Amino acid sequence: MDGWVSNMANMISGASSPLYHSRRRKNVITMLLAYFATGFGLIWLGLILGVLFYQGFSGLSLRVFTEMTPPPGASGGLLNPIMGSLVMTFLAVLIGTPLGILAGTYLAEYGRFEKLSTIVRFINDILLSAPSIVIGLFVYEIMVATMGHFSGWAGAVALSVIVIPVVVRTTEDMLTLVPDTLREAAASIGLPRSLMIRKVAYRAARAGMITGVLLAIARISGETAPLLFTALNNQFWSSNMNAPVASLPVVIFQFALSPYKDWQELAWTGALIITLAVLTLSIVARFLGAQSKKS
Repeated sequence: MDGWVSNMANMISGASSPLYHSRRRKNVITMLLAYFATGFGLIWLGLILGVLFYQGFSGLSLRVFTEMTPPPGASGGLLNPIMGSLVMTFLAVLIGTPLGILAGTYLAEYGRFEKLSTIVRFINDILLSAPSIVIGLFVYEIMVATMGHFSGWAGAVALSVIVIPVVVRTTEDMLTLVPDTLREAAASIGLPRSLMIRKVAYRAARAGMITGVLLAIARISGETAPLLFTALNNQFWSSNMNAPVASLPVVIFQFALSPYKDWQELAWTGALIITLAVLTLSIVARFLGAQSKKS
C-alpha cells in the first residue's frame, strides 16, 4: 500500500514539473501542425476533384464511348484512345505480371538471404522511384529507334517496365507474410518446394498479390510520358499494334493544351474517366488488402 501511494505521489509531482509542461506544449504544437498540414492538403485535393468532376461530368455522354476523336470544331468522342489504353494496359500487365511474380517468388522463397537478392531489391527500388519519362526514353532507344517507327508494342513494353517493380515488391511482401509453419507442414508431408509454393504460399498470399497487380494497373493508367516516346498517338481507329496507337493520357495532354474549346471539354471528360477508373481500382485493392489481413 505504501509503495502504491509513493508511486502516485511521484506521478503527481512529475505532472507538475516544468519538463512535463514543456513536453505537453510541444505535443500540442506538433498535433496542431499535423492537423493543419492534413487539412491544407485535403482542401487542395477537394478543390482539384471538385473542378474535375464539375468540368468532366458536363461533357460525359454516350458519344464519348462510341465516337472517335474529332477534328477541331466537330463533335466526337474518345473511343479510340480508350480502347488503345485498354489494349496497351492489358498487354503491359500480361508481360509484367508473370515476370514480377517470378522475381518476387525468388526473393521471398529461394534467395531470401542471398547477395543476389539484395542487388535485385536495390534495383527494384530504383525502378519503383524512377521517373516514367526515363523509362519511355529507354524503350524508345531499344525499340522505336531500332524499328524506325512508333508502335503500340513499344508503349505496352514501356508500361510493363513500370508494372514489374510494383508486382515484385507486393509479391515478395505478401509471400514473406505467409507463416513458415505452413511451409514446414507442407515439407513434412513430402511436398517439393515448387509445389509447396504453388499450392500453399500462393493460395495464402493470393489476395495480396492480386492487390499488387491492381495497384500496378492504377499506376500505369495515367502515364503519359512513356507513351509520348513509344506509342505516340493516332487520331483514327487502329488495331495495328505495329503502328502509332492512341491512348487516353496522351489525348488528354494534347487536347488540354489545344486552343479549341471542344477539345478542352473532351480532355476534362477523359481526365474524369481515368480518375474514376483509378479510384475504383484503389478501392478494390484496399478491400482485397483488408481481406488478406483478416485471413
